[in-house]
Amino acid sequence: MGHRLSKITTRTGDGGTTGLATGERLPKTHVRFEAMGDVDELNALIGSLLGCGLPAPLAGALGPVQHQLFNLGGGLAMPGESLLEPSHLTGLEQAVTALNAELPPLKDFVLPIGPQTVTTAHLARAVCRRAERAVWKVIEAEPEEPRDAAIYLNRLSDLLFVIARHLARDANPQETTWQV
Repeated sequence: MGHRLSKITTRTGDGGTTGLATGERLPKTHVRFEAMGDVDELNALIGSLLGCGLPAPLAGALGPVQHQLFNLGGGLAMPGESLLEPSHLTGLEQAVTALNAELPPLKDFVLPIGPQTVTTAHLARAVCRRAERAVWKVIEAEPEEPRDAAIYLNRLSDLLFVIARHLARDANPQETTWQV
């Protein structure tokens, strides 16, 4: 593979537009770029979470996600295309099922509180939900857009929630729940 980013400062976006992988230029405020930015922010948060030294099963479940989010963003950069594979979604679903089976059933809403790993997982979950909503806006604006990115983000938010629960229980076996 050749050099993809040989020049970082291009000045091509100084006029308020940026380019898609297709070469088309759109306003930086376009819903497509908002979705891509939310996915990028999510990827950075997952990187931060992985950098905290998660237990092996949790890190193993999240490890491939950063690459898959780059695929997801790449698909968003090519309107009407997807770089996600069905196996990516299946992998998330299997990880959620396996990790959730180790947790007690939920009886109440849990609060996003605890050590930094717990709150970072919850923050990543919240940003994931925002990214999902942003992708749905793209789909609403351009109905030919594949839906797999939105579905992937929906499953990923489930995984991040289950990971946050695991981390919270590791820190304090009694989860902090919402009190009316």
